[in-house]
Amino acid sequence: MSGPNHAPAAGDDAELTGLDAQEPGDEAGGETRQLTAGAAHHGARLDKALAELVPELSRSYLQQLLSQGCVQLNGQPASKPAAKVKAGDRITVEIHPTEQSQAFKPEAMALDVVHEDEHLLVIHKPAGLVVHPAPGNWSGTLLNGLLGRDPKASLVPRAGIVHRLDKDTSGLMVVARDRATMDALVRMIAAREVSRQYLALAWGAWRHAPHRRVSAPIGRDPRNRLRMAVVDLATQAGKPAQTDIDLLGGNAEASLVRCTLHTGRTHQIRVHMASLNHPLVADALYGGAPGAGLQRQALHAFRLAFTHPVTGVPMQWHAPLPADMQAALDFWGLRYNPL
Repeated sequence: MSGPNHAPAAGDDAELTGLDAQEPGDEAGGETRQLTAGAAHHGARLDKALAELVPELSRSYLQQLLSQGCVQLNGQPASKPAAKVKAGDRITVEIHPTEQSQAFKPEAMALDVVHEDEHLLVIHKPAGLVVHPAPGNWSGTLLNGLLGRDPKASLVPRAGIVHRLDKDTSGLMVVARDRATMDALVRMIAAREVSRQYLALAWGAWRHAPHRRVSAPIGRDPRNRLRMAVVDLATQAGKPAQTDIDLLGGNAEASLVRCTLHTGRTHQIRVHMASLNHPLVADALYGGAPGAGLQRQALHAFRLAFTHPVTGVPMQWHAPLPADMQAALDFWGLRYNPL
């Protein structure tokens, strides 16, 4: 995705509560913000300090503002992203009303919250809900709903979102409610300390061992930039990716599998299943035709487990199979035992 930052940020933002936002400063609906660099920003690059002081805007957008002369440092125009900031510096930013800059707005939204405490939320995301604003989906996203549900979410980068599900994938997501918890969850995901399991319904009779580990790097498909693909790292850009796949049931037409992620690459399960010649049902991007009434990729994040980053208590959640996937199983006479 382009547009707003989509990689979770880490770092200390103890000074973020000191920023002072003004009312829109021009007739065109723009906004001028007066910011003060704190001790945590002393010696940092200007673009990095801005990214922490205005976390709801992406670094790419902030760099555009720098190049357009929309940033002043202590009253002087500042166009160099690498300029150094000192504690106490006054930074003025003129934010123009683009779709991107207006995307981080609270919206009333009914969210299925399966767990809530003062540090984090666990949400059951329905298929069809986009997680984060991006071109084509600047509003109506989970991020907008989180901002509408809790005003304090605006103090956390990306409203606390630390991982994603594709628009048409349903299931469980964890969301941080404060920066310390967000940083801890990001570290835990990177260290593979967050267990994420999915149910997938794929085309075809299963032609592999009941348990299959797929270790195949994933990168951008050179033939179609909208897709990802298994790549050869010796000749193509990509990252290692590993998925464990367990057969739960099937027949001559379709197979129900459980997928356990060990890495979190874009479209990882969809790409790995397609590489085994078992594209997901209704996953048109990767060759899966619609079937059994399904009109979206048959992928559901049914289990999420981790040790709470603050309390240290082991926690896990299960989300029931959504109605459309259950109907598909019924159509093919397949059974799913959630235990």
